[in-house]
Amino acid sequence: MRRALLMALAVLALPLQAADLKPFSASYTADWKQLPMSGTAERSLVKNANGTWSLNFKASMMIASLTEQSTVRVDKDALLPQTYHFERGGLGKAKKVDLDFDWASKKVTGSDRGDAVSLPLNRGVLDKSSYQLALQHDVAAGKKSVSYQVVDGDEIDTYDFRVLGTEKVTTKTGQVDAIKVERVRDPSQSKRITELWFAKDWDYLLVQLRQVETDGKEYVIVLQDGTVDGRSVKGN
Repeated sequence: MRRALLMALAVLALPLQAADLKPFSASYTADWKQLPMSGTAERSLVKNANGTWSLNFKASMMIASLTEQSTVRVDKDALLPQTYHFERGGLGKAKKVDLDFDWASKKVTGSDRGDAVSLPLNRGVLDKSSYQLALQHDVAAGKKSVSYQVVDGDEIDTYDFRVLGTEKVTTKTGQVDAIKVERVRDPSQSKRITELWFAKDWDYLLVQLRQVETDGKEYVIVLQDGTVDGRSVKGN
């Protein structure tokens, strides 16, 4: 249960300009609908001295924790992952993933829970964190449906999303106008539901996420506070 909530907290060659990326930081509260459980999460995008960007994520719930980091660079309008790190500890099954994206040799290498990973690498392939940046960008561009090739375990999987419309989301900073997006899954393969809301006036920052597991358990994370390009997020 804690593991599932932490995973939900972690849920951000595509046309992209370096100028389109803006640094941000955000903190969230998380609530499990059926149980008196709560957690917190922090997410940030920081530009590094060498021109790459680091997308960082940290989440904690009771004595469980999760950290995730993706380093990316923008090259000729493409978002190119450089490294990816994921680690989950505390209660439940621990997990650690480290990936290196070698664009010169066109290979992804590393380890996933102790198993070696070696996959072909082509422009458009993303990791399980950097695709969230691509999703933000594509939603901002007005796209109604998008697909991403994502390194998931020892294979490259396709993640599909579609825009459902606009909604107002109540956050700790007030109400914000948001674009609602859902992940598209084959119902015969998975009954999980993932819905995300991106703030229209704040560079499409993730402000809410709702996850329903196959057993019916539901949890929601909501923005507590944040900054985008140095501006504090404020609702209406």
